[in-house]
Amino acid sequence: MSQAERKPKPIGGKPNGAAKARQKKPRLEKSRSEKREEEKPRPQKSHEEKSREEKSAGKKAAEAAPEAVGEPAPPPPESVEPGPKLTPEEAEQARKKYLLRRFWISGRGYWGRRGDKLALPFTFGLLVLICVNVGFQYGINVWNRKFFDAIEQRDVHTVYMLSAVFLPLVAGSISLVVAQVYLRMTIQRRWRSWMSTAVIARWLASGRYYQLNLVAGDHTNPEARISEDLRIATESPVDFISGVLHAFLAASTFIVVLWTIGGALTLPLDGASITIPGFLVITAVIYAAITSTSMVVIGRHFVQLSEQKNQTEAEFRYVLTRVRENGESIALLGGEDEERSGIDNTFGHVLRQWALLTGQHMRTALVSQVSSLFAPVVPILLCAPKFLEGSMSLGAVMQAASAFAIVQSAFGWLVDNYPRLADWNASARRIASLMMSLDGLERAERSEAFGRIRHGKTEDGAMLSLDDLSVTLNDGTGVVKETEVEIEPGERVLVAGESGTGKSTLVRAIAGLWPWGGGSVDFHADRRLFMLPQRSYIPTGTLRRAVAYPAAADKWTVKKISAALDKVGLGYLKDRLEEDAPWDQTLSGGEKQRLAFARLLLHEPDIVVLDEATSALDEKSQDKMMQTVIRQLPKVTIISVAHRAELEAFHSRKITLERREGGAKLVSDVELIPRKRKRNLITRALWGSGVQRRREAERGGKRGS
Repeated sequence: MSQAERKPKPIGGKPNGAAKARQKKPRLEKSRSEKREEEKPRPQKSHEEKSREEKSAGKKAAEAAPEAVGEPAPPPPESVEPGPKLTPEEAEQARKKYLLRRFWISGRGYWGRRGDKLALPFTFGLLVLICVNVGFQYGINVWNRKFFDAIEQRDVHTVYMLSAVFLPLVAGSISLVVAQVYLRMTIQRRWRSWMSTAVIARWLASGRYYQLNLVAGDHTNPEARISEDLRIATESPVDFISGVLHAFLAASTFIVVLWTIGGALTLPLDGASITIPGFLVITAVIYAAITSTSMVVIGRHFVQLSEQKNQTEAEFRYVLTRVRENGESIALLGGEDEERSGIDNTFGHVLRQWALLTGQHMRTALVSQVSSLFAPVVPILLCAPKFLEGSMSLGAVMQAASAFAIVQSAFGWLVDNYPRLADWNASARRIASLMMSLDGLERAERSEAFGRIRHGKTEDGAMLSLDDLSVTLNDGTGVVKETEVEIEPGERVLVAGESGTGKSTLVRAIAGLWPWGGGSVDFHADRRLFMLPQRSYIPTGTLRRAVAYPAAADKWTVKKISAALDKVGLGYLKDRLEEDAPWDQTLSGGEKQRLAFARLLLHEPDIVVLDEATSALDEKSQDKMMQTVIRQLPKVTIISVAHRAELEAFHSRKITLERREGGAKLVSDVELIPRKRKRNLITRALWGSGVQRRREAERGGKRGS
């Protein structure tokens, strides 16, 4: 197993099956959240300061997304499949539309009952500020007319008075803009915090972050979707809504100004005349229609290109992350050239998408620049005839020019923000795709239509009972079938078999990480399970945190942690417990496995599962490690998955998996250390299959000879 060790936890009354789930009230996620509180990395401060800061951070997270940490979350929405009569292109369009709808199903919860309590007050405050700001814009527009009229009339007193009034108008407008920016960005920050907390909670719940690797779907690179796409998906809508509202109010207000100031324009034509009422308004609408239509036509591929660009960027980050995480293996194998080729190929995709996107930006920049250059000049040219004939004052011309520019800015809002709208579409769909994959896993947990392994309590004092356990892939393909085992407290059981027979998959099913299959996995009530995979996970931070993981670094004293390191042969690292270093890259494979055993000694679980946990150790070190565990934890129940025959000496029982058609099956159950105990379920299962009868016949033949 490559996943990290799981924290010791009560495993006796934790039913995961659909039938048992219906008998209980919806479980709260609070306990899981409290565990995450203990597992967070700590800065280099005193342990007391660390604890206080983490509790404060946890409290803020709870305020940001209460449904993720305390309240029962609502069931996921039902998936919507495109109609069978749709063409592939139509089906893809329908899927993209539903993705945006799926994003809003979750996103709007920020303003709901389980949302942020400050969401509605902040939103209302932002709307009020936008309205008041438009009022100040109108005040400055009126000031323009009066000021230039006073200049035209050489009214010194009025010029000085209006100059004094201008400063408060500017100060008020600036204050409103600053306050508007504060509320807008605060809403964005808190909305992102609320949604990120909720999505991460669902992602981490019930091992879904691991299960996503086992199922098909559009959820690759979930870390990029949660960090980058979710940021864009929550920032842009707030900008759009506030921008659209401001544009609508500004356009509505200053269209009235243009209509009032401009009046009608009379044009002579072949001895007659044509009167155009509200000519400034008509010109503004036609001008905006031309620029907006040009932008829509030119930028029609923006959404698709932005989505493709974001996907290639995520893939490029993933490739670089893989190189960093597997740096030692790559360096030892000398795979730099091959990795460079892969990186260059992925980066080439990024550059090609950027080149296509650059062309779109160039065309939209052309439209935007032309619009911005013509907008201030057009109203002055239109008002010039009236000014020259004396029917319009200089102040009215300047007011009309200012109002026309504001109306054009409002109408041209789409022109300026179309690229961001396309970027938001792409990001919202990517995060919605991840949500839909999580929805599928959650529906599978709640539904009886999917084969699920049940988890519950043993009733006869056994530590672990596998009752008719079958393990399948999510598409129903069998991996392990018809497994019946009963393990008593204190037993040490070795699970053997050829590679590919499903031993590690069986272990994942026991741990609750593998949900698909049938039958049940029952544990003794109130017992704690601890996993030691082949690849030991080393978190970032100090060595002390790495040894204590997944518990808090300060749960044990330095003396006790040092003693655990001594027992597993890592005593030479005791003086570096508080050192913050890249321990995952520093420690060797054998040292990582020793460190995992130190964790085991500290946590003192009731049952431990070792999945090739000593594969990186030599035979002598392996023997010492197993002897240490048996000596320090004499009552612990051990389930080992391993290939080495030498490990039989440290186990009291051996069960063997054999690959069969339709899935692997247990074919033998051997006592390595004879002891009196009741006949278990595997004995009956083997007798029914003929294996036990052959064993008894062989024993009888030996006695006869």
